[in-house]
Amino acid sequence: MEILAIIPVRGGSKGIPGKNIKPLANRPLVAYSIDAAKNSKYVTRTVVSTESAKIKQVAQDLGAEVIDRPLELAQDETKTAPVLLQVLDYLKQNEDYEPDIVVLLQATCPLRDSKELDEAFELFFECEKDGCDSVFAGKILGTTHAKWRQNPDSGEYECLYDYRNRPRRQDKDRHFPMLRETGATYIVKTSVMKEVKDFIGKNPRVYFGGTCVDIDTVEDFENAARIIEQRRAQQGTV
Repeated sequence: MEILAIIPVRGGSKGIPGKNIKPLANRPLVAYSIDAAKNSKYVTRTVVSTESAKIKQVAQDLGAEVIDRPLELAQDETKTAPVLLQVLDYLKQNEDYEPDIVVLLQATCPLRDSKELDEAFELFFECEKDGCDSVFAGKILGTTHAKWRQNPDSGEYECLYDYRNRPRRQDKDRHFPMLRETGATYIVKTSVMKEVKDFIGKNPRVYFGGTCVDIDTVEDFENAARIIEQRRAQQGTV
């Protein structure tokens, strides 16, 4: 079985310039996702997609293959799915290579390691026999009971439950959990991804393990660095 890890790494980060290769605990940010893929028991090939020559060199030095990304797929508004599909199209056209499974690893989630990645794969393989076609890393945020959200554009409030049929506190079966994608790991059958044009399929499962800090700010960098240094101290590594 061919399992392709794709790590999309754009050079034009606005919030933190050069974020994806910025040193985090003395290593480029992208290194942690490359390590997770290369140390996985299941990933058979690891590819970085980038339009940046500088990132390309860093990724190659870290042992990853690099596929050049067209500039039109490296804009601020570019979504991730078209980037993954471009990688698949390139490999099919140039190498007649098509993996059975694609795993998306976002470089901004450096705390996801190979152990957590393999646990997500094992969940996928276990659930596949029941019709599961994808797995994504998620986190429980609470329940929908008494939850509202505000539209940042209009300022209006939207209810996330049927408040005309408000459940009692005792009605636990009517309190539905709210989940958030952590962004750390997405596993999907290649055939399904090509059909739905996305990295979450029609019948997904959620992997709840792992620790994720999604790097978006300087504070996120500092928080992730502390956790990585603590892990290294516990493991006796530097």
